[in-house]
Formats: sequence, structure tokens, C-alpha cells
Amino acid sequence: MIALTVAGLTLREALRRRVIWALLVLTVALLALSAWGFSKLIGLDTELGTMTSGEARLVASLLLNLIMFGFSLIAAIGTAFLAGPTLAGEVESGQALAILARPVRRSAVLFGKWLGLLAFGGGYVILAGLAQLLVVRAAVGYWPPAPVSGLALLAGQTLVLLTLALLLSSVVSPMASGIISVGLFGATWVAGVVGGIGGALGNEGVERVGTVSRIVLPTDGLWRGAMNAFQDPVALVQMGPGEGGFPFLSDAPLAPAYLAWAAVWIAVIWGLTALSFQRRDI
Repeated sequence: MIALTVAGLTLREALRRRVIWALLVLTVALLALSAWGFSKLIGLDTELGTMTSGEARLVASLLLNLIMFGFSLIAAIGTAFLAGPTLAGEVESGQALAILARPVRRSAVLFGKWLGLLAFGGGYVILAGLAQLLVVRAAVGYWPPAPVSGLALLAGQTLVLLTLALLLSSVVSPMASGIISVGLFGATWVAGVVGGIGGALGNEGVERVGTVSRIVLPTDGLWRGAMNAFQDPVALVQMGPGEGGFPFLSDAPLAPAYLAWAAVWIAVIWGLTALSFQRRDI
């Protein structure tokens, strides 16, 4: 009950911050620009001739992954910079003392804040992503093969990052925790792209860079699973054997073992956060 109360307060506080308006403006702008762009695909004149509806749907499936990455990046930045003030900011300002001075377990408060941030970040990704899917469907008639799985994996990516941001906010300042979280998010994505290029070139050493990064921080692995759920399966055939070097195309869905590892990773990081928060002076 305490955790749910704290979750509601955390969600309400997140909605009151100015970051929600920034997210709203960015989302509306991205949806509007994508709607205009997708509407121009059918009948577009290219060097190979006029683009047919089938070709437009294939191109749309690739562009969809690019735009979905934009949404995931917006969600990553938003949740990372919300997680810091939610925990470390309240501790530094003394607000946490008003709650923790009562007979309330710190783990319950932490769990409530975690749930509230998950509702905010995961809800944003799902709603914005669904809106984008409907825009693509209306513009070119393309609907991804596994939209539910793709949106769930994007929400899982957000969950991984906000859990990491909470851990960092328990030991460093709010601003530093947000910067480090977003920096690690970007570094892991770049490492995944480098690993994909290494795989396409047959270089196992370079390919291993992406594999290791996806184990250390599962954000890129979950993102690649989401891409596979959104893209047209025909795209893999059209791109050929060198598709691994293309950053917005995934060659296979996620294995159940990797999903299990992502769940274990979240549980371990959350446990470390609870331990760190329990030992921190208020």
C-alpha cells in the first residue's frame, strides 16, 4: 500500500515537472514530421522509377525503426533526468526526511518511486509508439508483424535505464546520474552498431564488442528485439547478407535466455539500489 501511494505521488510529481511539456512538444513534432514524410513515399520519383505501394511499405518499415529510436531516446533522456531528482534530489533537499522519519521502510519508498517512474516512462513509450504505428498505417498501409512485442521491449528498455539511473542517483548527484545514464545508453547503442558492422565484415573481435555491451547493459539488446518486431521480414532479404552493418535493421528476434538475463539484470541493479539507499544518510 505504501509503495502504491509513493508511486502515485511520484507519477504526479513527474507530470508536474516541465519535462512533460518538453516531451509532449518533441513527440507531437516528431509525429507531424513523420506523417508528412510517410505520406510522400507512395508515388515518389526515384532513380529506379516511381515508388510503388509495396516498395513504400518496405521503406516505411525501415524508417519506422529510425523514428522509434527517436522515441526511445526521448524516453531515455526523460526518465534518466527524472530518476535523479526523484531520489537524490529529495535526499539533498531534505524532503525525504519527512517520509522516512516515520516507520516506513526505505525499500517500500524506493519501490514506489520505481513503479511511478516505470508508469511514466513505459506509458510514454507505449502511447507515443502506438501513435506512430497508426500514423504509418494511415500513410502507407504498413503494420508491423509484432507491434505488441515491439512496444513491450521499448518499455523494457526504458525500465532498464531508469533502474540504472536510480542506482546512480543513490550515490551521486541528480544531474550526474542523468548524464551518466544517458551517456551509457548512447555508448551501448554505438557499441551495438560497431558490433553489427564487425559481424557483417566477418570480424569476430569487433562483433564481440556489441555482444559484451548488450550483456553489460541490456538497453541495446532490447532495442534490437524491438526493431525486429517492427520491421518487415522482407527487408532482411532485400538488404542481403551485409545487413548487420545497417543500424536500424535486426536480423533475429530476442532469445528467451536474453529476456531472462534482462530481468535478472534489472533485479540485481534494483537490489543494489535498495542496499545503497538503505545505507545512505538522510
